[in-house]
Amino acid sequence: MSPKETQKAIKMIKVFFEHELSERLNLTRVSAPLFVEMGTGLNDDLNGIERPVSFDVKSTGNHIEIVQSLAKWKRKALKDYSFTLGEGLYTNMNAIRRDEDLDKIHSIYVDQWDWEKIIGSGERDLDTLKSTVSIIYSIFKDAEAMLHAKYPFIQPILPDSLSFITTEELLAMYPGTTPKEREREYAIKTGAYFLIGIGDLLADGQKHDGRAPDYDDWSLNGDLLFFNPVHDDVLELSSMGIRVDSQTLSVQLDKAGASDRLELPFHKALSSGELPQTMGGGIGQSRICQFLLRKYHIGEVQCSIWPESMIREMKEMGVTLL
Repeated sequence: MSPKETQKAIKMIKVFFEHELSERLNLTRVSAPLFVEMGTGLNDDLNGIERPVSFDVKSTGNHIEIVQSLAKWKRKALKDYSFTLGEGLYTNMNAIRRDEDLDKIHSIYVDQWDWEKIIGSGERDLDTLKSTVSIIYSIFKDAEAMLHAKYPFIQPILPDSLSFITTEELLAMYPGTTPKEREREYAIKTGAYFLIGIGDLLADGQKHDGRAPDYDDWSLNGDLLFFNPVHDDVLELSSMGIRVDSQTLSVQLDKAGASDRLELPFHKALSSGELPQTMGGGIGQSRICQFLLRKYHIGEVQCSIWPESMIREMKEMGVTLL
């Protein structure tokens, strides 16, 4: 596929995915910020060590940060925009993650569909999480079929059904392995699965992976993982979960040693019950295109900055980065 044809295919994927995400989850598109004010608690702290890009505004004197994700902003937006039970929003989120380690699937530029939906307090359970994940997986399956019809050389590889497993079950299945090693092994076994329960300590005293303590409920979240034959490795396509309520927020902040955040405006609003119960997540647009178009490097489907050594290495492999 030429670079020009690749661009046409990227548009096809994004138009299809955005439409189906909206229709199947009852989501309305909204505009979203590229930056937020420092000190509001709205920016995503990711694993707690990544430095957001920040700068001051000449006209106001305010210090603001480029978003790292919109996990918290979306929940506040649902209230501000007067969404009701069963309704949700999605947006095109663009972010910069300056501390990202660059490789064939990681870029400092992040583009994803961020979505958030209001649920009832009685829906904060695994059944709600699994049913929503299954809907999103069905969009991947249909997108793969659509591309195959247009480009027959792109053969469908996703399994008919999605597997579900918890991080504790995965650890028990592959003891003595690193989290990434066991993610890969199970991806080879299943083809595609949703890994539940990321952020808390496991039976071995370690976390499977880091997760901010103030948006996902660590027992009701997870990652959508596919086996990618182009890399012979596992690839994360989406992270999502049911969000913390006031009690879970307090417990997880305490575990993370971040209880001081309870004084921030966002966290005060959540603790006092001003914000709705929600679930949501992010779905990587470039990752989707990379996987569905069987591209080796994420730089083949997005424009970003790459080390000269990586550019040379890819060129030697016949891979042109945008």
